[in-house]
Amino acid sequence: MRNRYIERFEEQQIASKQIPEFRAGDTIRVAVEIKEGEKKRIQNFEGVCISIRGTGTGRTFTVRKIGANNIGVERIFPLYSDSIKEIQVLRRGRVRRAKLYYLRDRKGKAARIRERDRK
Repeated sequence: MRNRYIERFEEQQIASKQIPEFRAGDTIRVAVEIKEGEKKRIQNFEGVCISIRGTGTGRTFTVRKIGANNIGVERIFPLYSDSIKEIQVLRRGRVRRAKLYYLRDRKGKAARIRERDRK
């Protein structure tokens, strides 16, 4: 049982943010605002969403990409964070699982995800 004031505040936070519909297996580009001293810049992180967890303002999603020298890089983003400026869905993947942690062990063509039919 949660406090109704906290729930009302969280609903306002969620309503103010515009988030596209995506799920595990989708290739997404997350524009993150990075602060370096006094300066601010936006950096894109593009990869496959391998999991979504949580509810309300505590909802998070994990994005995995292959970086330099074929090293996998994963980042966990809070969905309703102020540092996230934009989320773009680039491809919709067809997967049969909600959590794609098995992609960590796969490399190259074995890590491919088929594209879902557009509706």
